[in-house]
Amino acid sequence: MGEVSRGARALVVCPDVRGRHHDLEPEARLEEACGLALAIGIVIADAFVLPVRQVRPGTLFGAGQVENMAVACEQHEAELVVVDGALSPIQQRNLEDRLKRKVIDRTGLILEIFGERAATAEGRLQVELAHLDYQQSRLVRSWTHLERQRGGFGFLGGPGETQIEADRRMIRQRMARLRKELEGVRKTRALHRERRGRAPWPVIALVGYTNAGKSTLFNRLTGADVMAEDLLFATLDPTMRAISLPGVEKAILSDTVGFISDLPTQLVAAFRATLEEVTGADLILHVRDIANPSSQAQKTQVLEVLGDLGVTEGEGGASIPIIEVWNKIDLLDDEVAVDVREAAEADDMVVAISAVSGEGVADLLARLGDELTHAARVHEFVLPASAGKRIAWLHAHGEVVEESDAGSGADGPLRRLAVRLNPKELGQFETL
Repeated sequence: MGEVSRGARALVVCPDVRGRHHDLEPEARLEEACGLALAIGIVIADAFVLPVRQVRPGTLFGAGQVENMAVACEQHEAELVVVDGALSPIQQRNLEDRLKRKVIDRTGLILEIFGERAATAEGRLQVELAHLDYQQSRLVRSWTHLERQRGGFGFLGGPGETQIEADRRMIRQRMARLRKELEGVRKTRALHRERRGRAPWPVIALVGYTNAGKSTLFNRLTGADVMAEDLLFATLDPTMRAISLPGVEKAILSDTVGFISDLPTQLVAAFRATLEEVTGADLILHVRDIANPSSQAQKTQVLEVLGDLGVTEGEGGASIPIIEVWNKIDLLDDEVAVDVREAAEADDMVVAISAVSGEGVADLLARLGDELTHAARVHEFVLPASAGKRIAWLHAHGEVVEESDAGSGADGPLRRLAVRLNPKELGQFETL
Protein backbone atom coordinates (compact mmCIF):
# COMPACT_ATOMS: atom_id res chain seq x y z
CA MET A 1 0.00 0.00 0.00
CA GLY A 2 2.87 2.32 0.82
CA GLU A 3 0.66 5.12 2.14
CA VAL A 4 2.50 5.36 5.44
CA SER A 5 6.26 5.27 5.83
CA ARG A 6 8.07 3.96 8.89
CA GLY A 7 9.41 6.69 11.12
CA ALA A 8 6.76 9.21 10.00
CA ARG A 9 5.82 11.65 12.76
CA ALA A 10 2.08 11.58 13.39
CA LEU A 11 -0.61 13.47 15.21
CA VAL A 12 -3.09 10.91 16.61
CA VAL A 13 -6.61 12.22 17.18
CA CYS A 14 -9.44 10.26 18.79
CA PRO A 15 -12.84 11.82 18.01
CA ASP A 16 -15.29 11.43 20.91
CA VAL A 17 -18.61 11.82 19.11
CA ARG A 18 -21.50 12.78 21.36
CA GLY A 19 -24.17 10.08 21.59
CA ARG A 20 -21.99 7.39 19.98
CA HIS A 21 -21.53 4.39 22.30
CA HIS A 22 -18.15 2.71 22.78
CA ASP A 23 -17.17 -0.11 25.13
CA LEU A 24 -13.86 1.64 25.81
CA GLU A 25 -13.41 5.06 27.38
CA PRO A 26 -12.00 7.80 25.08
CA GLU A 27 -8.59 7.74 26.77
CA ALA A 28 -8.39 3.94 26.40
CA ARG A 29 -9.34 4.25 22.73
CA LEU A 30 -6.66 6.92 22.24
CA GLU A 31 -4.08 4.63 23.85
CA GLU A 32 -5.15 1.79 21.56
CA ALA A 33 -4.92 4.07 18.51
CA CYS A 34 -1.37 5.02 19.51
CA GLY A 35 -0.57 1.33 19.87
CA LEU A 36 -1.85 0.71 16.36
CA ALA A 37 0.32 3.52 15.00
CA LEU A 38 3.40 2.28 16.87
CA ALA A 39 2.78 -1.20 15.43
CA ILE A 40 3.98 -0.01 12.02
CA GLY A 41 6.78 2.23 13.19
CA ILE A 42 4.95 5.55 13.26
CA VAL A 43 6.40 8.07 15.71
CA ILE A 44 3.71 9.66 17.92
CA ALA A 45 4.38 13.41 17.82
CA ASP A 46 1.24 14.25 19.83
CA ALA A 47 -2.05 12.54 20.71
CA PHE A 48 -5.32 13.79 22.16
CA VAL A 49 -9.07 13.20 22.37
CA LEU A 50 -11.30 15.70 20.53
CA PRO A 51 -14.95 15.95 21.66
CA VAL A 52 -17.27 16.18 18.64
CA ARG A 53 -20.64 17.63 19.63
CA GLN A 54 -21.96 17.73 16.09
CA VAL A 55 -20.51 15.77 13.17
CA ARG A 56 -19.58 18.04 10.24
CA PRO A 57 -20.33 16.18 6.96
CA GLY A 58 -17.37 17.80 5.23
CA THR A 59 -14.62 17.38 7.82
CA LEU A 60 -16.10 15.47 10.84
CA PHE A 61 -14.54 18.11 13.14
CA GLY A 62 -15.53 21.75 13.60
CA ALA A 63 -13.58 24.50 11.82
CA GLY A 64 -11.87 25.60 15.07
CA GLN A 65 -10.82 22.04 15.85
CA VAL A 66 -9.35 21.57 12.37
CA GLU A 67 -7.41 24.82 12.88
CA ASN A 68 -6.10 23.55 16.23
CA MET A 69 -5.02 20.29 14.57
CA ALA A 70 -3.14 22.29 11.93
CA VAL A 71 -1.34 24.28 14.64
CA ALA A 72 -0.46 21.06 16.52
CA CYS A 73 0.95 19.58 13.29
CA GLU A 74 3.19 22.65 12.85
CA GLN A 75 4.31 22.68 16.50
CA HIS A 76 5.17 18.98 16.60
CA GLU A 77 6.42 18.71 13.01
CA ALA A 78 3.86 16.00 12.23
CA GLU A 79 3.69 14.89 8.60
CA LEU A 80 0.76 12.53 9.12
CA VAL A 81 -2.60 12.75 10.92
CA VAL A 82 -4.21 9.56 12.21
CA VAL A 83 -7.93 9.85 12.99
CA ASP A 84 -9.13 6.99 15.18
CA GLY A 85 -12.51 6.66 13.51
CA ALA A 86 -14.11 6.16 10.12
CA LEU A 87 -13.69 9.03 7.67
CA SER A 88 -15.71 9.32 4.48
CA PRO A 89 -13.63 9.89 1.31
CA ILE A 90 -14.84 13.51 1.22
CA GLN A 91 -13.92 14.11 4.88
CA GLN A 92 -10.49 12.59 4.32
CA ARG A 93 -9.83 14.74 1.24
CA ASN A 94 -11.08 17.95 2.89
CA LEU A 95 -8.95 17.36 5.99
CA GLU A 96 -5.88 16.76 3.82
CA ASP A 97 -6.58 20.00 1.94
CA ARG A 98 -6.88 22.03 5.15
CA LEU A 99 -4.14 20.37 7.18
CA LYS A 100 -1.72 20.05 4.22
CA ARG A 101 -0.86 16.62 5.59
CA LYS A 102 -1.58 13.02 4.70
CA VAL A 103 -4.65 11.89 6.69
CA ILE A 104 -5.41 8.26 7.43
CA ASP A 105 -8.40 6.87 9.33
CA ARG A 106 -8.67 3.82 11.57
CA THR A 107 -9.53 1.43 8.73
CA GLY A 108 -6.65 2.67 6.61
CA LEU A 109 -4.26 2.33 9.55
CA ILE A 110 -5.32 -1.26 10.32
CA LEU A 111 -4.99 -2.09 6.62
CA GLU A 112 -1.42 -0.76 6.72
CA ILE A 113 -0.68 -3.06 9.66
CA PHE A 114 -2.33 -6.02 7.99
CA GLY A 115 -0.38 -5.35 4.79
CA GLU A 116 2.91 -5.32 6.69
CA ARG A 117 2.17 -8.33 8.88
CA ALA A 118 0.59 -10.76 6.39
CA ALA A 119 3.23 -13.42 5.82
CA THR A 120 1.43 -16.18 3.93
CA ALA A 121 -0.23 -16.23 0.52
CA GLU A 122 -3.60 -16.46 2.26
CA GLY A 123 -2.90 -13.46 4.46
CA ARG A 124 -1.84 -11.40 1.45
CA LEU A 125 -5.02 -12.38 -0.44
CA GLN A 126 -7.15 -11.27 2.49
CA VAL A 127 -5.29 -7.97 2.84
CA GLU A 128 -5.60 -7.17 -0.85
CA LEU A 129 -9.32 -7.93 -0.85
CA ALA A 130 -9.89 -5.73 2.20
CA HIS A 131 -7.78 -2.94 0.69
CA LEU A 132 -9.65 -2.99 -2.63
CA ASP A 133 -12.96 -2.97 -0.78
CA TYR A 134 -11.79 0.07 1.19
CA GLN A 135 -10.35 1.89 -1.85
CA GLN A 136 -13.33 1.24 -4.10
CA SER A 137 -15.44 4.18 -2.93
CA ARG A 138 -12.46 6.48 -2.40
CA LEU A 139 -11.02 5.89 -5.84
CA VAL A 140 -14.36 6.36 -7.61
CA ARG A 141 -15.37 9.44 -5.67
CA SER A 142 -12.01 11.06 -6.13
CA TRP A 143 -12.85 11.33 -9.85
CA THR A 144 -16.06 13.31 -9.27
CA HIS A 145 -14.27 16.64 -9.72
CA LEU A 146 -13.64 15.70 -13.37
CA GLU A 147 -17.33 15.10 -13.98
CA ARG A 148 -18.13 18.62 -12.76
CA GLN A 149 -15.60 20.35 -15.00
CA ARG A 150 -17.94 20.52 -17.99
CA GLY A 151 -21.19 19.10 -19.30
CA GLY A 152 -21.48 15.58 -20.66
CA PHE A 153 -20.87 14.64 -24.28
CA GLY A 154 -23.54 12.22 -25.46
CA PHE A 155 -23.25 8.72 -24.05
CA LEU A 156 -19.75 9.28 -22.71
CA GLY A 157 -20.86 11.60 -19.91
CA GLY A 158 -18.15 13.68 -18.25
CA PRO A 159 -14.47 13.35 -19.23
CA GLY A 160 -13.74 11.28 -16.14
CA GLU A 161 -16.52 8.83 -16.82
CA THR A 162 -14.57 6.26 -18.82
CA GLN A 163 -11.71 6.32 -16.30
CA ILE A 164 -14.16 5.78 -13.43
CA GLU A 165 -15.74 2.84 -15.21
CA ALA A 166 -12.33 1.34 -16.08
CA ASP A 167 -11.21 1.62 -12.45
CA ARG A 168 -14.49 0.20 -11.20
CA ARG A 169 -14.31 -2.73 -13.57
CA MET A 170 -10.67 -3.52 -12.71
CA ILE A 171 -11.39 -3.44 -8.99
CA ARG A 172 -14.55 -5.55 -9.34
CA GLN A 173 -12.76 -8.16 -11.48
CA ARG A 174 -9.79 -8.35 -9.13
CA MET A 175 -12.07 -8.64 -6.07
CA ALA A 176 -14.06 -11.42 -7.76
CA ARG A 177 -10.83 -13.34 -8.43
CA LEU A 178 -9.64 -12.84 -4.86
CA ARG A 179 -12.96 -14.02 -3.42
CA LYS A 180 -12.77 -17.13 -5.58
CA GLU A 181 -9.24 -17.85 -4.38
CA LEU A 182 -10.23 -17.23 -0.75
CA GLU A 183 -13.20 -19.57 -1.12
CA GLY A 184 -10.72 -22.20 -2.27
CA VAL A 185 -8.63 -21.45 0.83
CA ARG A 186 -11.70 -21.89 3.05
CA LYS A 187 -12.52 -25.24 1.45
CA THR A 188 -8.93 -26.41 1.86
CA ARG A 189 -8.95 -25.36 5.53
CA ALA A 190 -12.30 -27.10 6.04
CA LEU A 191 -10.83 -30.28 4.54
CA HIS A 192 -7.80 -30.01 6.82
CA ARG A 193 -10.08 -29.54 9.83
CA GLU A 194 -12.17 -32.53 8.77
CA ARG A 195 -9.01 -34.62 8.38
CA ARG A 196 -7.78 -33.51 11.82
CA GLY A 197 -11.21 -34.26 13.28
CA ARG A 198 -11.24 -37.84 12.03
CA ALA A 199 -7.97 -39.12 13.42
CA PRO A 200 -5.84 -36.79 14.86
CA TRP A 201 -4.65 -34.85 17.71
CA PRO A 202 -6.83 -32.43 19.68
CA VAL A 203 -6.58 -28.82 18.49
CA ILE A 204 -6.25 -25.92 20.94
CA ALA A 205 -6.83 -22.41 19.56
CA LEU A 206 -5.29 -19.36 21.23
CA VAL A 207 -7.59 -16.36 20.94
CA GLY A 208 -7.65 -12.99 22.63
CA TYR A 209 -7.55 -9.26 22.26
CA THR A 210 -4.58 -8.03 20.30
CA ASN A 211 -1.44 -7.62 22.42
CA ALA A 212 -2.82 -9.87 25.20
CA GLY A 213 0.31 -12.04 25.00
CA LYS A 214 -0.91 -14.92 22.82
CA SER A 215 2.27 -15.21 20.77
CA THR A 216 4.51 -15.00 23.85
CA LEU A 217 2.52 -17.84 25.44
CA PHE A 218 2.60 -19.78 22.15
CA ASN A 219 6.39 -19.47 22.08
CA ARG A 220 6.72 -20.58 25.70
CA LEU A 221 4.51 -23.64 25.18
CA THR A 222 6.01 -24.71 21.84
CA GLY A 223 9.51 -23.26 21.76
CA ALA A 224 8.58 -21.74 18.40
CA ASP A 225 10.13 -18.50 17.25
CA VAL A 226 6.91 -16.71 16.31
CA MET A 227 7.06 -12.91 16.16
CA ALA A 228 6.17 -11.80 19.68
CA GLU A 229 6.75 -8.12 20.20
CA ASP A 230 4.92 -5.62 22.34
CA LEU A 231 2.93 -4.57 19.29
CA LEU A 232 -0.70 -4.67 18.38
CA PHE A 233 -1.50 -7.16 15.63
CA ALA A 234 1.89 -8.86 15.88
CA THR A 235 0.26 -12.04 14.52
CA LEU A 236 -1.83 -12.22 11.38
CA ASP A 237 -1.48 -15.70 9.97
CA PRO A 238 -2.40 -18.60 12.23
CA THR A 239 0.62 -20.64 13.23
CA MET A 240 0.23 -24.23 14.36
CA ARG A 241 2.65 -26.35 16.39
CA ALA A 242 2.52 -29.69 18.18
CA ILE A 243 2.83 -29.79 21.98
CA SER A 244 2.61 -32.58 24.55
CA LEU A 245 0.40 -32.34 27.63
CA PRO A 246 -0.16 -34.42 30.77
CA GLY A 247 -2.22 -37.43 29.66
CA VAL A 248 -2.16 -36.28 26.04
CA GLU A 249 0.71 -37.49 23.88
CA LYS A 250 0.27 -34.75 21.32
CA ALA A 251 -1.97 -31.72 20.75
CA ILE A 252 -1.93 -29.01 18.09
CA LEU A 253 -1.68 -25.41 19.34
CA SER A 254 -2.93 -22.74 16.95
CA ASP A 255 -2.09 -19.04 17.36
CA THR A 256 -4.57 -16.63 15.73
CA VAL A 257 -4.89 -12.95 14.85
CA GLY A 258 -5.79 -10.62 17.71
CA PHE A 259 -9.29 -9.25 18.11
CA ILE A 260 -9.97 -5.53 18.40
CA SER A 261 -12.85 -3.18 19.07
CA ASP A 262 -14.64 -1.57 16.11
CA LEU A 263 -12.87 -3.74 13.57
CA PRO A 264 -14.07 -2.34 10.22
CA THR A 265 -16.62 -4.49 8.41
CA GLN A 266 -14.41 -5.02 5.37
CA LEU A 267 -11.69 -6.48 7.58
CA VAL A 268 -14.00 -8.81 9.51
CA ALA A 269 -15.23 -10.27 6.22
CA ALA A 270 -11.76 -10.51 4.67
CA PHE A 271 -10.21 -12.18 7.70
CA ARG A 272 -13.05 -14.57 8.40
CA ALA A 273 -11.10 -17.48 6.87
CA THR A 274 -8.26 -16.89 9.33
CA LEU A 275 -10.62 -16.70 12.29
CA GLU A 276 -12.56 -19.76 11.12
CA GLU A 277 -9.61 -21.88 12.25
CA VAL A 278 -11.03 -21.39 15.74
CA THR A 279 -14.28 -23.17 14.81
CA GLY A 280 -12.39 -26.42 14.22
CA ALA A 281 -10.77 -26.41 17.68
CA ASP A 282 -11.49 -28.88 20.48
CA LEU A 283 -10.59 -26.30 23.10
CA ILE A 284 -10.19 -22.53 23.08
CA LEU A 285 -7.67 -20.65 25.22
CA HIS A 286 -8.87 -17.09 25.68
CA VAL A 287 -5.74 -15.14 26.63
CA ARG A 288 -6.51 -11.92 28.51
CA ASP A 289 -4.18 -9.09 29.53
CA ILE A 290 -5.39 -9.02 33.13
CA ALA A 291 -3.18 -5.98 33.88
CA ASN A 292 -5.04 -3.86 31.32
CA PRO A 293 -7.75 -1.63 32.86
CA SER A 294 -9.94 -2.39 29.81
CA SER A 295 -9.58 -6.17 30.19
CA GLN A 296 -13.31 -6.74 30.82
CA ALA A 297 -14.36 -4.66 27.80
CA GLN A 298 -11.79 -6.53 25.69
CA LYS A 299 -13.25 -9.84 26.87
CA THR A 300 -16.69 -8.69 25.71
CA GLN A 301 -15.29 -7.86 22.26
CA VAL A 302 -13.64 -11.27 21.91
CA LEU A 303 -16.77 -13.15 22.97
CA GLU A 304 -18.85 -11.14 20.50
CA VAL A 305 -16.59 -12.17 17.62
CA LEU A 306 -16.59 -15.80 18.79
CA GLY A 307 -20.38 -15.59 18.88
CA ASP A 308 -20.41 -14.32 15.29
CA LEU A 309 -18.29 -17.32 14.30
CA GLY A 310 -20.80 -19.67 15.93
CA VAL A 311 -18.34 -20.80 18.60
CA THR A 312 -20.63 -19.77 21.47
CA GLU A 313 -24.27 -20.75 21.66
CA GLY A 314 -27.01 -19.17 23.72
CA GLU A 315 -26.47 -17.14 26.87
CA GLY A 316 -23.13 -18.04 28.31
CA GLY A 317 -23.20 -21.51 26.76
CA ALA A 318 -20.27 -22.56 24.60
CA SER A 319 -20.20 -25.24 21.94
CA ILE A 320 -16.40 -25.41 22.36
CA PRO A 321 -14.97 -25.31 25.92
CA ILE A 322 -13.19 -22.01 26.67
CA ILE A 323 -10.45 -21.70 29.28
CA GLU A 324 -9.55 -18.13 30.25
CA VAL A 325 -5.84 -17.44 30.67
CA TRP A 326 -5.28 -14.37 32.83
CA ASN A 327 -1.90 -13.29 31.51
CA LYS A 328 0.59 -10.63 32.68
CA ILE A 329 0.01 -11.11 36.42
CA ASP A 330 3.68 -10.14 36.81
CA LEU A 331 2.63 -6.56 35.94
CA LEU A 332 0.08 -6.30 38.78
CA ASP A 333 0.70 -4.82 42.22
CA ASP A 334 1.36 -7.52 44.79
CA GLU A 335 -1.97 -7.12 46.59
CA VAL A 336 -3.98 -7.12 43.36
CA ALA A 337 -1.99 -10.12 42.08
CA VAL A 338 -2.95 -12.12 45.20
CA ASP A 339 -6.65 -11.37 44.63
CA VAL A 340 -6.37 -12.30 40.95
CA ARG A 341 -4.63 -15.60 41.74
CA GLU A 342 -7.30 -16.47 44.32
CA ALA A 343 -10.11 -15.64 41.89
CA ALA A 344 -8.49 -17.80 39.22
CA GLU A 345 -8.03 -20.73 41.61
CA ALA A 346 -11.72 -20.60 42.49
CA ASP A 347 -12.76 -21.10 38.84
CA ASP A 348 -12.00 -24.36 37.01
CA MET A 349 -12.02 -22.58 33.66
CA VAL A 350 -9.52 -19.85 34.61
CA VAL A 351 -5.72 -20.01 35.02
CA ALA A 352 -3.56 -17.02 36.07
CA ILE A 353 -0.12 -16.93 34.43
CA SER A 354 2.78 -14.83 33.24
CA ALA A 355 3.85 -15.95 29.78
CA VAL A 356 7.04 -13.90 30.22
CA SER A 357 8.21 -15.30 33.59
CA GLY A 358 6.58 -18.73 33.20
CA GLU A 359 4.57 -18.46 36.41
CA GLY A 360 1.42 -20.61 36.28
CA VAL A 361 2.32 -22.22 32.93
CA ALA A 362 2.70 -25.70 34.49
CA ASP A 363 -0.78 -25.32 36.03
CA LEU A 364 -2.10 -24.30 32.61
CA LEU A 365 -0.63 -27.39 30.94
CA ALA A 366 -2.15 -29.62 33.63
CA ARG A 367 -5.52 -27.91 33.18
CA LEU A 368 -5.35 -28.41 29.41
CA GLY A 369 -4.55 -32.09 29.90
CA ASP A 370 -7.50 -32.50 32.28
CA GLU A 371 -9.92 -30.75 29.92
CA LEU A 372 -8.85 -32.81 26.91
CA THR A 373 -8.96 -36.14 28.75
CA HIS A 374 -12.11 -35.74 30.85
CA ALA A 375 -14.21 -37.13 27.99
CA ALA A 376 -12.12 -40.31 27.99
CA ARG A 377 -13.95 -43.61 28.60
CA VAL A 378 -12.74 -47.15 29.30
CA HIS A 379 -13.13 -49.35 26.22
CA GLU A 380 -12.56 -53.11 26.12
CA PHE A 381 -10.72 -54.73 23.23
CA VAL A 382 -10.03 -58.41 22.51
CA LEU A 383 -7.12 -58.67 20.08
CA PRO A 384 -4.93 -61.49 18.75
CA ALA A 385 -1.60 -61.57 20.57
CA SER A 386 -0.04 -61.34 17.10
CA ALA A 387 -1.52 -57.84 16.63
CA GLY A 388 1.55 -56.37 18.31
CA LYS A 389 1.33 -53.01 16.52
CA ARG A 390 -2.26 -52.32 17.68
CA ILE A 391 -1.55 -53.49 21.24
CA ALA A 392 1.58 -51.31 21.40
CA TRP A 393 -0.44 -48.35 20.08
CA LEU A 394 -2.99 -48.74 22.89
CA HIS A 395 -0.18 -48.78 25.47
CA ALA A 396 1.42 -45.70 23.91
CA HIS A 397 -1.71 -43.59 23.41
CA GLY A 398 -4.20 -44.71 26.03
CA GLU A 399 -4.23 -45.61 29.70
CA VAL A 400 -4.31 -49.43 29.92
CA VAL A 401 -6.42 -50.13 33.01
CA GLU A 402 -6.33 -53.93 32.75
CA GLU A 403 -4.78 -56.56 30.48
CA SER A 404 -5.23 -60.35 30.57
CA ASP A 405 -5.32 -63.54 28.49
CA ALA A 406 -8.61 -64.15 26.67
CA GLY A 407 -8.16 -67.73 25.50
CA SER A 408 -7.53 -68.67 21.91
CA GLY A 409 -9.12 -67.80 18.60
CA ALA A 410 -8.68 -68.71 14.96
CA ASP A 411 -5.54 -66.55 14.84
CA GLY A 412 -4.03 -67.99 18.01
CA PRO A 413 -3.85 -66.59 21.59
CA LEU A 414 -6.05 -63.55 22.41
CA ARG A 415 -5.44 -60.62 24.73
CA ARG A 416 -8.16 -58.62 26.51
CA LEU A 417 -7.35 -54.96 27.18
CA ALA A 418 -9.42 -52.37 29.06
CA VAL A 419 -8.10 -49.00 27.88
CA ARG A 420 -9.14 -45.42 28.70
CA LEU A 421 -9.34 -43.42 25.46
CA ASN A 422 -10.89 -40.12 24.53
CA PRO A 423 -13.16 -39.98 21.44
CA LYS A 424 -10.35 -38.81 19.15
CA GLU A 425 -7.97 -41.54 20.30
CA LEU A 426 -10.72 -44.13 19.80
CA GLY A 427 -11.29 -42.83 16.26
CA GLN A 428 -7.57 -42.94 15.61
CA PHE A 429 -7.31 -46.53 16.88
CA GLU A 430 -10.19 -47.64 14.69
CA THR A 431 -8.37 -46.38 11.58
CA LEU A 432 -5.27 -48.54 12.30
